[in-house]
Amino acid sequence: MRPTAPFLTATVLLAAATLTACGGGSGSDSDTIKVSFKQSTDNKVKVMDDYLAAMKKKFEKAHPGKKVEFVPIKAPDAEYYTKLQQMLRSPRTAPDLVYEDTFLINSDIASGYLKPLDSYLDKWSDWGQFIDTAKTAAKARDGKTYGVPDGTDTRGLWYDKAILAKAGIKTPWQPKNWDEVLDAARTVKQKVPGVAPLNVYTGKPAGEASTMQGFQMLLYGTGTGAGTADPLYDKTTGKWVTGSKAFKDSLNFVRTVFKEKLGPDVSDALDPNFPTQVRGELLPEGKLGINLDGSWLPQDWIKGSGHEWPEWSQKLGLAHMPTQEGQAPGKVSMSGGWTWAVPAKAANPDLAFDFIKTMQTKENAKRWYIANSGIAVRKDVAADPAYVKAQPGIKFFTDLVASTHYRPAYPAYPKVSTAIQEAMESVTTGDASVDKAASTYDEQVRTATDGKVVKKP
Repeated sequence: MRPTAPFLTATVLLAAATLTACGGGSGSDSDTIKVSFKQSTDNKVKVMDDYLAAMKKKFEKAHPGKKVEFVPIKAPDAEYYTKLQQMLRSPRTAPDLVYEDTFLINSDIASGYLKPLDSYLDKWSDWGQFIDTAKTAAKARDGKTYGVPDGTDTRGLWYDKAILAKAGIKTPWQPKNWDEVLDAARTVKQKVPGVAPLNVYTGKPAGEASTMQGFQMLLYGTGTGAGTADPLYDKTTGKWVTGSKAFKDSLNFVRTVFKEKLGPDVSDALDPNFPTQVRGELLPEGKLGINLDGSWLPQDWIKGSGHEWPEWSQKLGLAHMPTQEGQAPGKVSMSGGWTWAVPAKAANPDLAFDFIKTMQTKENAKRWYIANSGIAVRKDVAADPAYVKAQPGIKFFTDLVASTHYRPAYPAYPKVSTAIQEAMESVTTGDASVDKAASTYDEQVRTATDGKVVKKP
């Protein structure tokens, strides 16, 4: 769908506090539901608007006398979150349905802004079509579910077929473990000068791209992280994990990439515009061998994007990111995405959930996934040939959903993520050893979570 949104900063929060909340609230009209969503700041992008308009027609036709009113919020990501939270605080301004990023949904859950949906989901037969890993994206620590995902994203290895061929690496290429990824990068460095062998996003400038596309794609492929246990957050104790070998091993991978000059120049890697440069220049111009990145990249290359690259599917190959030692399940991915949620102070929650059901029929969900280049979270859509053939790479990234992980996006997560980025940056620049960077991270997380940490080997 898009790269995961950046964090709210104190500056944005203070500035946004002066903004007037959008919309006029649900009011007392029991026949009208108000639906709030993030409207693109680019006036030419109408994907969400057009889709919702079509869903409004279907809903109103199926529910005579009922109406859907949209309350769009046209704002950058950070301002959208702030405005939405302002609206959710009062029955006067709360819509009946809101579009929630999984990145911050738990913050709204913890604040009491959202209504648990379990009583609706238990009676909705289509809920059984949703992939289990996607369902966890909107599940809180209380075990209740607060949102219905409308798609997701996954991550893997993009590689330039021509560059690997020049390096003597056979394609299709699929590394079995971390060592094979690094060995391929070393071979490219030796045999194909003038290109960056491997890109792993790192440091604070890239923000959540560093945390998700970079570090967590490593961390969740280590030890117990490749199985059911979460290497970042211990769900049993409700504490954040510190002191782990998995964390240090992941940092060491990043350190190796930059110490051996297998990645881009450090100055480029720490440029906040580097992710845009990767998609807009390095990959299309054949200057990057292997790129650890997300499923949404083709959005930048389609017609009308400004830097069309219709040949990308012939020039680039796809490989899943392997686990550290190739241990089961052998591959790893991270996922984000958005959900539809019902505010706790919504005036018409039952009707709002009916609108969710309209949007999330098989056919309507498929329409949205294809229009938005999203990854299906419904099993029946994922198996539909029309969806699979809609865009090159869709099947590959959809298949990764079965092996994906979602961030433990609890209220403390933004601070934990920032600490990860700082640890990555310090080993990228060589300012700190892996042990020192990991120790600093542990202390930062201990402070950020009021000591709610657990040490693991």
